[in-house]
Amino acid sequence: MQKVRVGVVRFLNACPLIEGLAKCADLDLVAAVPSQITPMLERGEIDIGLVSTIDAALASVPLAQLPAGGIGCDGPTLTVRVFSRCEPGEMHTLAVDTDSHTSVVLAQVILARVHGVRPRVVDFDAREGAGAAEFSDDPWPESLLLIGDKVVTASPPAIRYPHQIDLGEAWKTLTGLPFVYAVWMCRSEDAGKEHILSAAATLHRQRLRNAARLDWIITTRAREKGWPDDLARQYLGERLRFEIEAAQRTAVERFLAEAHDLGLAPKASPRWIEISDAVGV
Repeated sequence: MQKVRVGVVRFLNACPLIEGLAKCADLDLVAAVPSQITPMLERGEIDIGLVSTIDAALASVPLAQLPAGGIGCDGPTLTVRVFSRCEPGEMHTLAVDTDSHTSVVLAQVILARVHGVRPRVVDFDAREGAGAAEFSDDPWPESLLLIGDKVVTASPPAIRYPHQIDLGEAWKTLTGLPFVYAVWMCRSEDAGKEHILSAAATLHRQRLRNAARLDWIITTRAREKGWPDDLARQYLGERLRFEIEAAQRTAVERFLAEAHDLGLAPKASPRWIEISDAVGV
């Protein structure tokens, strides 16, 4: 059987989706940061990827969503956060973590819709502790978007950033909807192919298995990534959602519409491959 190349991220929040996939004989896992998954899919280097939600609109080739699982929330997320020295409504510049596309757009949506500001957005590589050249005298900028494990394990000091926004919580307050940061996707031209649907079924089944052994994932993987067990248990067990159901689909459509309305992305509608096609039910 043809091996399906699956692009994955190595953050703790992806573990309930990807744990155990390396042992699946029909899959070949390829690890990358979130912002690199879509380019790999576009270039044909992978067949399925855990794709940043906004890339359904930004990708250079049409993508289809496989509702075998995703990374989302229904309120606070903890690991997608804006840190600011000033009140959000006074923000002029937002330095953004270069690892994620969706979080960058979500931050701009929240700042525009909730706080009435459209700050200038500049890249900031939080892994290096310094960003664009304009910040060379002070490696920590006025306002900063961070995502992923480093929000917990390497966040900037609170005394420097007295104002913080949890973007998942802000989105829930604004829309009443959950939020989806990433979802399994493939190229639209491949969506009906047998090996893609078979792989989607594997992804779906593994997510269900992992939900039943979440405690093991927490005690094993959280410690490897520097997370305290209790915080990881709250994060994976209470704050995040890994299923893609009707509410999540509605949330994706709303987010893409908000991004388009603000001129942050072309108009786009997700193409969902029905779960019955993917898992054979």
